[in-house]
Amino acid sequence: MNIGIWVLGDQLWSGQAALASCEQERKHTPVILIESRHYAQQRPYHKQKLVLVWSAMRHFAQELRSQGWQVTYKIVDGFTPALNDWIEEYNITEVRVMNPSDRTFTRLINNIQLNCPINIVPNNHFLWSIADFQKWAKSRKRLLLEDFYRAGRKRFNILMDGSKPVGGKWNFDKQNRQPPRHNLPTPPALWFTPDEITQSVINEIKSLNFPGYGEIEPFRWGVTRQQALAVLEHFITQRLPTFGPYQDAMITGEETMWHSMISPYLNLGLLQPLEVITAIEQAYLKHHLELNSIEGFIRQVLGWREYMYGIYHHMDEDYSQGNWFNHTEPLPDFYWHSSHTDMNCLHQILTQVEHTGYAHHIQRLMVLSNFALIVGVSPQEIEEWFHAAFIDAHDWVMQTNVIGMGQFADGGVLASKPYASSANYIHKMSDYCGNCNYNARDRTGKQACPFNFFYWDFLSRHQEKLQSQGRMNLLLGHLKRMDAAEINQIHSLAHRWRQKLRHK
Repeated sequence: MNIGIWVLGDQLWSGQAALASCEQERKHTPVILIESRHYAQQRPYHKQKLVLVWSAMRHFAQELRSQGWQVTYKIVDGFTPALNDWIEEYNITEVRVMNPSDRTFTRLINNIQLNCPINIVPNNHFLWSIADFQKWAKSRKRLLLEDFYRAGRKRFNILMDGSKPVGGKWNFDKQNRQPPRHNLPTPPALWFTPDEITQSVINEIKSLNFPGYGEIEPFRWGVTRQQALAVLEHFITQRLPTFGPYQDAMITGEETMWHSMISPYLNLGLLQPLEVITAIEQAYLKHHLELNSIEGFIRQVLGWREYMYGIYHHMDEDYSQGNWFNHTEPLPDFYWHSSHTDMNCLHQILTQVEHTGYAHHIQRLMVLSNFALIVGVSPQEIEEWFHAAFIDAHDWVMQTNVIGMGQFADGGVLASKPYASSANYIHKMSDYCGNCNYNARDRTGKQACPFNFFYWDFLSRHQEKLQSQGRMNLLLGHLKRMDAAEINQIHSLAHRWRQKLRHK
């Protein structure tokens, strides 16, 4: 038997399962990486996402060659011809590939017509395998993140004092929700200058003239494991000590705040979740850092990231088509063109996404996703935009985060209530409202903030459904006490704005 290994573009780790299965025979094992131009055009991906993935793949191919693997690198239109040519060249009798993180690519592999069998080996890029999560979820009525996170802390002995959590509490979120104060100093991010390989990719993408999204330059992301490790170390030394309190804050001109910026590297395999978690815990023990910052970050990696991957594979494939509120509005044009909106919060964040392919979790959830939810945008349209626009986006990430959490389109499988809010939240947690044409306090009138009238319109339109969500009853009580004339004005404003958004 002559085994060949196909390494996918988000499996750029020398310890990944397919490579590890042939570790002892690396000098005699053919490996292939493929850039598919057709696959890259299935969405109008952010141009920097294409640069990141293709440059990281090319650098990883070099790394594998330096380790003694026989590496073939193909830049082609489709996967099948390139694979069959490689199979014939090396007389391969079995193609081995690690199970993709995304179901869509698993389907592609299952339907591909090759001249030899494909053996899909289990994915080892997550702490919880699909089977592990299924076993955990099997006997539960509700798949709560908090329960899963605590199980993960115990299973991997992270921030544990025997059978109890370090510090006596599992969750320090209340200490991590401070609004930004005036002149808040933030530490700079660690960025990189494109090397020859990366610049070559940038030039190629420019020449291909893909109908992609965003700006391709300046490109400042890391593309190698060494650079990813440097970003992790920079976060630990420069940002982690004060990460917690302001992790939800938003400030004009601040692209990254205290956030780690490692999600693109984790999702490509350049970093591994356990090494990240271990490094954070060791920094806490060595330097006596604040526990709220440490726990808040570990929750994101050990809790949220693993939970999203588990939910994605636990649910049926039609999960992506969920639409609990029956929302059908088209995505506003300004999501693709930030200059087309005069709402300052949306303009600031969407401009940032165009420049970098990045926004932090609160910008995504409580501004970009929140607005689409309360307007009534189709969950599938906003999920497609998130998938195309963000540099760390993958199918398993975006379906759960957008369809489940952001849009509540699964009816509460993932979240305990819809993440909908008025302008009050944005006004509290950012400085965006101070330079806006709209008044964050007005629900009606010429200067009423659209977040306000769309929010109350959303609650009014869906109050019957929302009554089944216990955490919404207080807000629905406020709605019932509002004057009927004001409610009518709110509906009228929301209706006029929807008509305007449809034609922009």
